[in-house]
Amino acid sequence: MKLTRHNGRSGKHGTYNPRHNDRRFDVENSEHIDAERARQNIYWDCYRGFTTHEFRENPEQPDFSFEEIERMYYYEHYSDHMEAQNARNEKTRHTERNRTVEDLLKNNKTCPEESIYQIGTLEESVPPETLFRIVNEFYEEFERRFGSHIHILDWALHLDEGTPHIHERHVFDCQNRYGELCPQQEKALEELGIPLPNQDKPKGRHNNRKQTFDAVCRTILFDITKRHGLHLDQEPSYGGREYLEKQDYILMKQKEQLAAQEQKLEELTLKIEDVETLLDDVSDVAYDKAVEVVTDTVRQETHKEDIRLIEETKKWVLSPERKAPKKERDYAAARLDGVITKIKRVMQNALAKIQKTLMQPEVKKAGKEKIKEKARESILEKLSKGKVDADRDNRERWEREGRIVPNKKHDMEL
Repeated sequence: MKLTRHNGRSGKHGTYNPRHNDRRFDVENSEHIDAERARQNIYWDCYRGFTTHEFRENPEQPDFSFEEIERMYYYEHYSDHMEAQNARNEKTRHTERNRTVEDLLKNNKTCPEESIYQIGTLEESVPPETLFRIVNEFYEEFERRFGSHIHILDWALHLDEGTPHIHERHVFDCQNRYGELCPQQEKALEELGIPLPNQDKPKGRHNNRKQTFDAVCRTILFDITKRHGLHLDQEPSYGGREYLEKQDYILMKQKEQLAAQEQKLEELTLKIEDVETLLDDVSDVAYDKAVEVVTDTVRQETHKEDIRLIEETKKWVLSPERKAPKKERDYAAARLDGVITKIKRVMQNALAKIQKTLMQPEVKKAGKEKIKEKARESILEKLSKGKVDADRDNRERWEREGRIVPNKKHDMEL
């Protein structure tokens, strides 16, 4: 069996949300989650310790989601830093850099990192209680070694999917140069004494302390599993959060999915069952776009020549070659500017009237009917051309296959 420990902060939908971990959604709508077994899941957070489904249902107990727990932790520990940093931004007149604690939770550099622990696959895995003991011993060692700068916020043991696994979330932090506590991974690892993988090369994406830290965590985990009598494959395997969450379901449903893929291929085939409805939609969009183009053209062309002539006259008036006093020339130029402004105002009013007229229901309906008629002719023409092309291709293929006699040879025989 393999021991899996994968880490991540964000995916295609942004930073990971812990509501998946504490099942704060309707599990009945997730076909890879067994809703009945979800009641057996075990949860832990840094404020309350262990909780279960029964704990949540007890009205006498305060219930908080992992999302709320993480928000409370961030506000408690990092709000002073955010307020001080925003004050510095205001002092240097860069308030556009101001951030909130919520921004820390959403940023993939400062949000909690998530780790997923699993031993085995759907076909063979350790019992849930064994995984629970191993990971708990790991967390105890994790806290002893790294607890000054890495803090476990919450974790969940999921028993409601194909293979038991644990989702755990933690944050790296340390003081910045102002003495404020704030989330920062590399600096925290540096203060913990975690070295670079290659100390002869500069720090970078492929040479950072997080790589060393993850290797240390794997070593600790394998040492603990050996104490529990497990001898696992230590060759690392790589995958993402989505892979880990769905791999068992994919294995379990492989045959059904192969059949479903054929179904989806058929569904992807374009079927125009109601051409008139399609034409209505297309003509409506086309008419609105046409009105936009027309008014834009009017905006560009109306009085453009008039304004150009006035601008040239203005240049002539302001030219130093004119013998009139400068005060009079400036006055004349200002009056010409006023004329341009009036022309533009009249032009805008005209545009509004044109657009209003074109968008009147009866005018729009007539315009749409003309577009529909042209579109219908175009569609019929394309269908007709497609049929001719298909007939030609079929005939050529049948001739190559010897199913019919080629036209030229057939005419000679006749």
